[in-house]
Amino acid sequence: MRKSSMFVGLDVHKNSIEIAFAEAGRDGEVRSYGSIEGNLNALDKVIRKLVSKGCELHFVYEAGPCGYDVYRHLTAQGFDCVVVAPSKIPRQSGNRIKNDRRDAQMLARLHRAGELTAVYVPRVEDEAMRDLTRAREDAKAVERKAKQRILALLLRHGHRYAGRSPWSRAHFRWISDIKMPHPAQQIVLQESLDALAECTRRVDRLTEQIQHLSPQWRMFPVAQALQALRGVSLIVATTTIAEIGDLTRFEGPGELMSYLGLVPSEHSSGQTTKRGAITKTGNGHVRRVLIEAAWAYRLPARVSRKLQIRQEGLPQEVCAISWKAQLRLCARYKRFQAKGKPHQLIITAIARELCAFMWAIANEVQIPVKN
Repeated sequence: MRKSSMFVGLDVHKNSIEIAFAEAGRDGEVRSYGSIEGNLNALDKVIRKLVSKGCELHFVYEAGPCGYDVYRHLTAQGFDCVVVAPSKIPRQSGNRIKNDRRDAQMLARLHRAGELTAVYVPRVEDEAMRDLTRAREDAKAVERKAKQRILALLLRHGHRYAGRSPWSRAHFRWISDIKMPHPAQQIVLQESLDALAECTRRVDRLTEQIQHLSPQWRMFPVAQALQALRGVSLIVATTTIAEIGDLTRFEGPGELMSYLGLVPSEHSSGQTTKRGAITKTGNGHVRRVLIEAAWAYRLPARVSRKLQIRQEGLPQEVCAISWKAQLRLCARYKRFQAKGKPHQLIITAIARELCAFMWAIANEVQIPVKN
């Protein structure tokens, strides 16, 4: 005899979990179980009580700062569990009462109706590499802020660098020759330079760890193959795979473009068609590195020495896709530039097509299966 289904909504917080469940059937009652402590032991006690009812349990909760511990704990026990995107949960516009109990009931009801969109849950190893690449990204942001503070301090006191390359050796020598009007300001300048040097060392340490740990990663063959593309360094490839996961889970490149928010927004009605800027939905980390990589295609197509080294040992099919990408994207940049399009718009269009070539390369690589 087939078990009846019960849909369990979890509103997960740091110190508490609000639970509600909806019985199967369109008119099944949605009831609140109550609030429990926000740990897995307390959740297990509730699960044992629900299992005793003889129902097949389907759990759901929103993606948030508590991560995927609940998901992994439940799936390890053989339960069905999904993590849903908060931005895609249907909400009533006139509903102005929100609390944990209602949120849990809403999740249970919508999950029963099949109206929720599940997010991709990375493996533990993939999430670890994602944390590493994000740590480097944060360190780069701190380094950039440190540089901005130094330039702002110098500008306030009338010091403007006339050289071509800021933050080069010549630029640092120029800064070292500056004498501030007051000893306190000289201390501020030196402390700011020391802070910048520490930020740079931190970025270098994290970059070195990515280079050291990525070959041990199960997704490294894909990240290595993506580096056959011009502008796609180890950092770009690792960030892309760590954030998205297996690119082949998308049915086509158009779905990947939409996931990354690189497709134009649209507001059309009737005979009126209006398209605007890109949607910027989905993963902003990957979108940023793709924009940076796309700048490499403003130059004529060629296989440089660095690119040739990265392509050594890769399948011929992957290298062929890389060259095809260069021929198309470099010509596309020149064509858009001749039409007078803004540079940023051109680069965004190049980044959108670049992710399509990444998808094509990922389909040529076999990911090793690890238990």
